[in-house]
Amino acid sequence: MNDMSVCRLAKLVLLLALPVAATAQAPQPAGTLTIAGQTDQVTLVRINGKAYVDVESLARITHGSIKFQGSQTILTLPASGAVVETAPPPSASPARPHLSENYLAAQVGATAAIREWRAALVHAVENNAPVTEDWTGKLRRAAESQVQQAVAAATTDQDQRAINLLRNEFDNLEQLNDQFVTMHNTASNISPDAFKDNALDAKIVGCEHALDAMSGSKQFQDEATCH
Repeated sequence: MNDMSVCRLAKLVLLLALPVAATAQAPQPAGTLTIAGQTDQVTLVRINGKAYVDVESLARITHGSIKFQGSQTILTLPASGAVVETAPPPSASPARPHLSENYLAAQVGATAAIREWRAALVHAVENNAPVTEDWTGKLRRAAESQVQQAVAAATTDQDQRAINLLRNEFDNLEQLNDQFVTMHNTASNISPDAFKDNALDAKIVGCEHALDAMSGSKQFQDEATCH
């Protein structure tokens, strides 16, 4: 800060000490005061046509110090020519690439078909209904058709990474489906509690939630349960 700036600031501080008459106008906002080369600013108020600033705020933006001794207010300003460093603004993080709109729409359709397939399988097992290849085959083919549409829609690198998780989700449910078809063919009935503590089914449910989250955020996020 040069000597002329210090002089002007000293005059501004003197204005703060001037008494305001009882008939003075109510303070009105009068913009802001900023020191050249600094980012801080304080609010100005206008009284009877003159602009005033709070002395403590003035000390803050000039990087000075203020102390009170009896009826005196002493403002100490930085030495002339002193350089006050300001922190650089934080750099913006680069935007993460999004999944393409066409792929997202296809993924939503595929996860819905997979969810419907699993829900039908759970309902059949819990209600001791036959789990046959003819019946589950229709659900399998419907889900597979939706997955193939997602494969065709995957055009970006992020899409390709996401489609791998979707394929794994389909493969895991297909494996679980085959387990229950085999159990039906070799046993008179399947325990209604067969889904409880089933590690493969837990992976399927976890991956389903991860795929839903990706559809919401529109960004790829790897998930261990989808592998």
